Amino acid sequence: MSSSHSDSRKTVLITGCSAGGIGHALALEFHAHGLRVFATSRALASMQALNDAGIETLALDVTDAEAVRDVCKRISVLTGGRLDILVNNAGLAYPVAVTDMDMDAVRGLFEVNLFAPMFVTQVFAPLLVASGDARVVQTGSISGILPLPFSAAYNCSKAALHALSNTMRVELAPFGIKVINVCTGGVESNISRPYTMPDDSLYKSMNDLYQERRVSVSQEAALPAALYAQKVVAETLRPEPRAWMWAGKNAFFIWFMDTFFSKTTLDWLMSRKFGMDIFAGRLTAAHRVGES
Repeated sequence: MSSSHSDSRKTVLITGCSAGGIGHALALEFHAHGLRVFATSRALASMQALNDAGIETLALDVTDAEAVRDVCKRISVLTGGRLDILVNNAGLAYPVAVTDMDMDAVRGLFEVNLFAPMFVTQVFAPLLVASGDARVVQTGSISGILPLPFSAAYNCSKAALHALSNTMRVELAPFGIKVINVCTGGVESNISRPYTMPDDSLYKSMNDLYQERRVSVSQEAALPAALYAQKVVAETLRPEPRAWMWAGKNAFFIWFMDTFFSKTTLDWLMSRKFGMDIFAGRLTAAHRVGES
């Protein structure tokens, strides 16, 4: 990794760049635009393709405070003390009903999805200030707006990230730092994982609907990550980027529904899309059988 300060390219650090994810696509797109990209993920091996493409890669667990500080020091040395763009992208999903949640897993999710963007921004703030015209890009989600069932922990973390972005936008503006909240819809990525309901779940009798309609729904007809990255990078590099942008499958539709319709309209849509109405019918039928 070159330590020369004579490199005049704009610099960008991206978290969560493992192969098959949004961060990986963003790294390639920023690189294609001629920026000096520092891609990070927990495992260097997961970024070999980026390294082969000439992108500088660093191992980083965003929940490890000392690791974040160490990477910041390395970036400062490599860039002469500045960073032009920080992309807080690393994230976890947890497709579990509120009544089935493991609270340690929820806390771990918040460490990655919310507390890490807070801390990473805090640590890299001096480098961003030194840029004079920096950007902080937050990978938000339409899940932070939707009453998406079996996703409360993720939904809450993204709603909180949206609030964080709004506040940072005001606080960092005097330093020439612009904050972009990307309200992300369906994008091809590796964030979704198979999940089996616990045997004692209140929702066990709808496991068939859960598997069919919820577990992998985000990947159905999702926007290719490369196309998503093109939209996000183009917006980020504008002289005056939007405070919020919407990108990915159903993103504009959710913006429209959230803006012009009541909250209960989204409840109705989510109930039918994910089979909660069918499940309610099953519960009613079972109750009648029990009474007979």
